[in-house]
Amino acid sequence: MQDLAARMNAVCDAQPFDTSWYVKDLRGGGEADRAGHVPVPSASTRKTSIMMAALKAVHEGRLDLAEPVTFEERFRKDVASGTYRYMTAGCVLPLRDVIVNMMITSDNVCTQMVLERLTLEEMDGFCRSIGMTGTAHRHKIPPLGLPYDHPVEMVTSTTPADQGLLLDLVLKGTTDEAVAARLGCTTALCGFALDVLSWQLLKQLIPSLLPFGTKVAHKTGRGRRGRMDAGIVFRDSAPLYIITVYTDRVPDVMPDGMPGYAAAFSTAGRLSRLCWDALGG
Repeated sequence: MQDLAARMNAVCDAQPFDTSWYVKDLRGGGEADRAGHVPVPSASTRKTSIMMAALKAVHEGRLDLAEPVTFEERFRKDVASGTYRYMTAGCVLPLRDVIVNMMITSDNVCTQMVLERLTLEEMDGFCRSIGMTGTAHRHKIPPLGLPYDHPVEMVTSTTPADQGLLLDLVLKGTTDEAVAARLGCTTALCGFALDVLSWQLLKQLIPSLLPFGTKVAHKTGRGRRGRMDAGIVFRDSAPLYIITVYTDRVPDVMPDGMPGYAAAFSTAGRLSRLCWDALGG
């Protein structure tokens, strides 16, 4: 892991923006990170904890995945991601599908509908209860018009290690009832969560340099000044590694004239590929 970490850090050091990351070798158990416990803007990677808190409420009987949810016009307000902001209000879909769309297309209309049923205080309590002590949920959806130099306290924040912990618990919770119980869920609900993460449609980051068809259970994020991704990478149907990557203070235009977001995508892809090559033998 020490050699892998050095090579990953060299990729990060070559960029004119901040990159933090966390990696866990799921075969050997080794871990490494770069500023892994420093809070950063979470963007939509926060939605994995939203999903798990909702599934906890399902297990407790407070929510029902079959519950019909109506897309009301008010849920469109200030939304800048996903597909439902372009849809006709009035459609009805089950809560299960609302959660799925919140995750796989990062739809913030659906996020608002889920968070109608959960409070920010409940979200923070859930995170603290499982050890995500560097995570703070501050808004139902990100505020529009943030200045580039906004402090991290203006948005929902997390740490690479926190997201790695959550993914590790979800994965273990698919087979271990005690771990599932720590999440307030069952193994079946953890299995559903892992499936949803694997249905992700936005693949420009962690999966981008992996062999076509590689299973990656992950959640991406797009912030005012960075791109993020946190996921579990599989090889031959077995979990190989957890990797979380957070870029911040990415310039709109790179020194070579290329868009900054493309460099952020490339950095996450290269870091994941280094892990694939080092840990997949």
